[in-house]
Amino acid sequence: MSRSTEQVLRDHLSRRKDGDLEGDLRENYHPQVRLLSAEGVHHGHDGVRYLAGILRSYVKDGAYRYRQLLTDGDVGMLVWSGRCVADDIALHDGVDSYVVRDGLLVAQTIHYSSAALDKHPDS
Repeated sequence: MSRSTEQVLRDHLSRRKDGDLEGDLRENYHPQVRLLSAEGVHHGHDGVRYLAGILRSYVKDGAYRYRQLLTDGDVGMLVWSGRCVADDIALHDGVDSYVVRDGLLVAQTIHYSSAALDKHPDS
């Protein structure tokens, strides 16, 4: 029996938070997954690795906050944010959408904005 969209996405998020990209690819991504982002259109596990590397360049320590996860049938959406205090970078407005078929991610869209952390929120 195939895993539900929610089960796949929860495993995906858990593995990413733990820094287990290769396990995430093996367990959750179809080998020909399609990815759309501001970086363009990418395909397959190498596309996931490439986009994960870009994200890691902003948030080296993987400090992400998953704000909301919604699923309906084979479609899911994640609202998230991230920050890297060492580099004074915040990622906000993060929204990823997913399509899951037969227990694997077959399509994903990725969007986020980056900005310098506000070090003096009271000023």
